[in-house]
Amino acid sequence: MGGDLYCMVELIWRGHTHWSMFLLAAMLSLPLDLANEHMAWERPLWLQALIGGSVITLAELGAGLILNVWLKLDIWDYSRLPGNLWGQVCLKYALLWVVLAGTAIVLFDWMRHWLFQEERPHYRWI
Repeated sequence: MGGDLYCMVELIWRGHTHWSMFLLAAMLSLPLDLANEHMAWERPLWLQALIGGSVITLAELGAGLILNVWLKLDIWDYSRLPGNLWGQVCLKYALLWVVLAGTAIVLFDWMRHWLFQEERPHYRWI
């Protein structure tokens, strides 16, 4: 489901996607959801989102170095954006990943509540 959701977001944002992004998002969804499941409700949501966004950004850097630099697939290139690292990640999208990670955390928590009768989500902001 994470792969599908990411590809929908990318299609809306960029107008196209690549099959490798489905695989990366699907692979990231599992450990991120498991980590979220084991984080205490007392941990502020912004910190959970920051951790998730950081993991996604690091995975994007790794995938970019393999897919774009090593395999030369040229799926994305952020070299013209400020705050980029080797054209594979940039500050703009790193911040967007934090927002999307926070959204996914809340979405997945509520889905588990509704589908599996798990604890009703409650969050701390600070």
